[in-house]
Amino acid sequence: MRARIAAIEALSPAIKRITLAAADGTPLPTASAGAHIMLAIPGPGRVWKNAYSLVSPPDARDRYQIIVRRVEPSRGGSAWLHDHAAAGQEIELAPPINLFPIARRAAKHLLLSAGIGLTPFLSYLPVLRGAGQKFELHHCCRHAEAAAFTALLPGTGEAITLHSSRNTLDVLHLLARQRLDTHLYVCGPDPFMVAVLGAARDLGWPEAKLHFESFGGATGGAPFTAHLKRSGITVAVAADQSLLEAIEAAGLQPPCLCRGGACGECALPVLGGVPEHRDHVLSPAEHAAGDIMMTCVSRAKTPELVLDF
Repeated sequence: MRARIAAIEALSPAIKRITLAAADGTPLPTASAGAHIMLAIPGPGRVWKNAYSLVSPPDARDRYQIIVRRVEPSRGGSAWLHDHAAAGQEIELAPPINLFPIARRAAKHLLLSAGIGLTPFLSYLPVLRGAGQKFELHHCCRHAEAAAFTALLPGTGEAITLHSSRNTLDVLHLLARQRLDTHLYVCGPDPFMVAVLGAARDLGWPEAKLHFESFGGATGGAPFTAHLKRSGITVAVAADQSLLEAIEAAGLQPPCLCRGGACGECALPVLGGVPEHRDHVLSPAEHAAGDIMMTCVSRAKTPELVLDF
C-alpha cells in the first residue's frame, strides 16, 4: 500500500520518529499491540525492505508511527530515512503483521528492552494500562539518550524503570522474584536478548512464557552463491546483501515476514553446503543438523549452498 510521510521528528541525533498516513487519505488497517510494518525503502540500484515496530496506539487508524535509529554503518534503510526522507514524500509499505503479541492469559507482564528495542512496548503500554493488567517495564539505554527515551515513556515509577547506567539492572534477581504466572517479553540487541533469555532458561522459566522479537536484520559477511534447485536458478549473494534479498533480486518471491530471524517464515530446506545460522528460531540441534536455514539473516560457511526452492 502507498503511504505518505506526514511528519518527521528528531528525538535525538540518531533517533527519529516518523509518522505515516495513507496516501489516499483512507483509514489504515488496524494494528494490534506489538505489530510491525515493512517499508520498501529506495536505494541506489535496489530497494531495501525493513521492518519497524509500530509505536502509535493500536486503535489509531489515521496514522502509523515508527521510531528509526540511524545504524552505523547503515546498509541503506536507516540512512535513507534519516538523510533523504521528507514530509510529503510517498513510500510503499506492507500492512501490519504481529509476531510479538501480548499474551492475554498472563497474570503479569515483565517487559525488558534495550536501546531501540523499546519500540514494540510503546504500543503495549496503553493496552496494558487500559485493561488494568499488571506489568513491569525495565528499559536499558545509554546515558546520552536517557532524556529521549524518558520522553517516550508515559510516566515512570514503580512499573517503569529506565536504566541509563551500566550494571543497574540485576536480571537474575529480577527474574527470580517474579510470580509463576508472569510472562517475559524481551526486545533489543542480540547480546542483550541472549543474556536475558539465557538467564530465564537457567532459572527454569518455561518456553511458553518467553516472548521475544529481534529487530536486527542481516549484517553481511563473505559473499557466496546459492543454487535454488526447484527454480533452476543460481544467485550470487553479495557481502552487503542477505540471501533473501538476493533471491528477491532474481525475481522470485520467497516467504518472509519479519526479516530479522525471529519468525521462522522464511525457512528453506538446505540440500547442500553448510549454513551459518544467525536466527533466533531454530534450536541448537537444528543449527547443528544444518538442513534448514532462515534466508533473511543466515549466510553460508561454504562457498555455495543448495536450497530446495
